[in-house]
Amino acid sequence: MKKVLDILHHVTVWLHIMRHRSVTYSPPRISTGRATEATFQALADPTRRAVLDLLRRGSQPAGQIASAFTVSRPAISKHLRLLRRAHLVREQRQGRHRVYQLNPDPLRAVDSWIDQYRSFWATSLNNLKAFVEAEHAREAHSAPRKSR
Repeated sequence: MKKVLDILHHVTVWLHIMRHRSVTYSPPRISTGRATEATFQALADPTRRAVLDLLRRGSQPAGQIASAFTVSRPAISKHLRLLRRAHLVREQRQGRHRVYQLNPDPLRAVDSWIDQYRSFWATSLNNLKAFVEAEHAREAHSAPRKSR
């Protein structure tokens, strides 16, 4: 019990010392599986996908991103925070502004996952095409010919 209290005391003291300073917390790097999961969760929302589409055109300040949507600026800030935590966007401060840019690296994991399904569907569709063509050819040859 004493160790828990010591840790809480240490954190409280540290927070009191840092109270008047800007602190950015960067969580430790997450494993590949969890990173991919975070990417899929971030991509699940249509607004976040639209933000990524905007950032494909180039870096943009948060205010400009927010003005492209009908939802509130705090809502867009939350979306940007989730995208940043999933490492899909990078944030850079320029004076008072936060400028965001697309980070395509996590999308490569998504693309490789989807690629497995591309090959599955390509094979399945090719098999279906061959089957339909064979059935069509069989029906065309076995159909009685009409005489005039």
